[in-house]
Amino acid sequence: MSSDTLVYDCFSGISGDMHIGAMLDLGIDADWLQKELARLPIADEFHLDVRRDAKHGISGTKATVRLTGSPGHHRHLPDIERIIRTATYPERITELALAIFRHVAVAEARVHDKPVDAVHFHEVGATDSIVDIVAAALCVDRLGVKHVYCRTLELGGGMVRCAHGLMPVPAPATAEILAGVPCRYDGIDQEATTPTGAAILRQVVQRFHAPAGFEAERIGYGVGQKDFDIPNVLRVMLGTTGTPVSATLETEINQEIHCNIDDMSAEAFQPLMDRLLVAGAKDVYLTPIIMKKGRPATKVSVLSGPELTEALQEILFANSTTIGVRVVEVSKRMLPREVIEVETTAGPVTVKVVTLMDGTRRWKIEHDDVLALAAASGTDYLKMKAGLEAEVEARLGADERT
Repeated sequence: MSSDTLVYDCFSGISGDMHIGAMLDLGIDADWLQKELARLPIADEFHLDVRRDAKHGISGTKATVRLTGSPGHHRHLPDIERIIRTATYPERITELALAIFRHVAVAEARVHDKPVDAVHFHEVGATDSIVDIVAAALCVDRLGVKHVYCRTLELGGGMVRCAHGLMPVPAPATAEILAGVPCRYDGIDQEATTPTGAAILRQVVQRFHAPAGFEAERIGYGVGQKDFDIPNVLRVMLGTTGTPVSATLETEINQEIHCNIDDMSAEAFQPLMDRLLVAGAKDVYLTPIIMKKGRPATKVSVLSGPELTEALQEILFANSTTIGVRVVEVSKRMLPREVIEVETTAGPVTVKVVTLMDGTRRWKIEHDDVLALAAASGTDYLKMKAGLEAEVEARLGADERT
């Protein structure tokens, strides 16, 4: 069986150059990659230096993007899109590279409260990061794997200096990109994962956990630039897995808090639900039930992470008439999903994309975004929804809409 699974082991984090080194160490031909990168219209601005190196006795490949010209500073996403499209790579590679950049653009826009196209790309828009991301798209496409996993990711700690001054680790953009991803924060007192590395993982990884039944056939190490107390290398493994179809589902352990209420007015439930959701509940729902002696009642169910159970219990006691709650641990199984932002002529919209068990995908635009854009433009909801879906469909694919 040919290798169909790629596993990232980021025990020391990940950066763009470490990713290049790991891909080359895994077997991607360096001459081929150099030739492909030379198609970029900024090829006169850089040289990719590839050599053997080691950290703490672990040897691997160290890739360094060395600037040879005057890089274009303060590039915006449209500038970067033009640079990548001008190289005329196959569309799948172009779209993969652009998708990685969009993760960073959306994160930076949220952090700095700016429109996506107005974000100045300092570190990420610099020549070396354009090379890092295009190289990632080229290499991942070259491997042609069906499944991509990532074990728990180290982000690091302390402070890092960037264009805006000293920032906490993880950098705000990195934290935004990796929201919802299992991470470690205390293994290294430096920046271990960069925004570029985070964006690569967020786009190419399907599941952030170790695969069951994985058999590694090749292992590569990308050597980092910094020195840590632990080996600063990115390990990638290429092999096969006998993972059954059901293993494509993501699993999440939560706690469900519920109580039965038969002596509270119907109007009081909505503010109760609002308070619970604002406090961090993942879901709140009401179920009509019949209690003993035939009394009609309402069951309130609250889903939360274990860390919020106590706080949500207090809200239930303080804002409802219940005098007791039940708490049970529940295992939630979910289709892999991704939330992305898509620019449309009416404005940006949030789109949830899920991957089905057969590998196909479907998507849905956030309802609140449709409402807001319809209200802002004076257009009725159904007309706005149809227009937005047509634009997103053109970007993501006609056969993926839910």
